[in-house]
Amino acid sequence: MGQVLFVVWRESVEALLVIGILYAWLRANPDRGNAMRYLWGGVALGVLMALGLGGAILWFQTFFAGDAQDYFQLTMVMVAAALIIQMVFWMRRNGRHLRRNLEAGMQRSTETANWFGMLTLVALAVAREGSEMVIFLYGLGLTQQGIGLLRFGLISATGFALAGLTFWTLQWSGRRLSWKAFFLFSEVMLLMLAGSLLVTGLEKMEGFGWIPSLKAQIWNSAWLLDDSSPVGAVIATLTGYRAQPSLLLLLAYGAYWLAILGVMRKKPVLSPA
Repeated sequence: MGQVLFVVWRESVEALLVIGILYAWLRANPDRGNAMRYLWGGVALGVLMALGLGGAILWFQTFFAGDAQDYFQLTMVMVAAALIIQMVFWMRRNGRHLRRNLEAGMQRSTETANWFGMLTLVALAVAREGSEMVIFLYGLGLTQQGIGLLRFGLISATGFALAGLTFWTLQWSGRRLSWKAFFLFSEVMLLMLAGSLLVTGLEKMEGFGWIPSLKAQIWNSAWLLDDSSPVGAVIATLTGYRAQPSLLLLLAYGAYWLAILGVMRKKPVLSPA
């Protein structure tokens, strides 16, 4: 469940950042009363679009049964991993100019009184964060039922609450805390989560017999940290750690981090400005 808490927290903070930038800019607009209605309308529309995606996914999965549903779930896990990686590098590439780009779009809309353009800009920005969150939560919540599903929902709600607290802290903490430090920490955690999802997906493929394990077990570190123990399970879900990894998992995990580090060396950490 640590994955759920972290991703809801991170994605919600990013959505709040977008809303906060637009809100602060619009407060200085002479026609802010009218603009604010379209801002909050855009936020509501973006949330509805993300929820609509979630509903569409739930509806779509009803067409699958047995092995086909297992394949669909595997697809969602891998898509979630890919979206996390894309999200991290998108923010690294665009973070420095995020405020400038958002405000420029709002400026164009207000100058031409294109309020629906403003609403669309806000809705798409919020829907982007929300859709990534929906896909990720769906991939993690597939097997939750009963009390587990209730716990899943409570942890998600906790993530939203922590996001609000984090946003407020970063906005008002001055120089003691920075957006750059936040994005640096959170992107490392997100990349570890993506690696964990990759490992989970490869394990499923091994189970289906689609890919060979090459060697079933390279080592057994369960004596040191068992990935089925309470602490080990948390670390496993957050990082992809396995006490008894196959050769395939080890090679894939190593290749994943080599590729990530190679790209990160070329892209400096950016913070919104």
